[in-house]
Amino acid sequence: MDKGNTEPGFTLSNAAKKKLKGLAHSLHPVVTIGQQGLKESIHEEMELALDCHQLVKVKINADDREQRQQLIQLLAEKHRAAVIQTIGHTAVYYRPNKDRADLLAG
Repeated sequence: MDKGNTEPGFTLSNAAKKKLKGLAHSLHPVVTIGQQGLKESIHEEMELALDCHQLVKVKINADDREQRQQLIQLLAEKHRAAVIQTIGHTAVYYRPNKDRADLLAG
């Protein structure tokens, strides 16, 4: 199930989303959300990961599908990131960083 939601501030074309999905395929989750839900340390780790990598895979260990979708959207909104793809318990986020080479360039 793919969700191509973007936050105000930047938009992504279908070609850009396709490229980012391809780049994300080989990534391993760098942030894991446990059964305790979101903690401040998770938000800090997410900010660091998005600043450094721009494209981040997150593992969400919530059994309830609706709760998982709410967490995915909450993270996207809080971190001003686009949800590129969700598959099962994994979501891929993208946020461009003007201080780093753009993943979509070239």
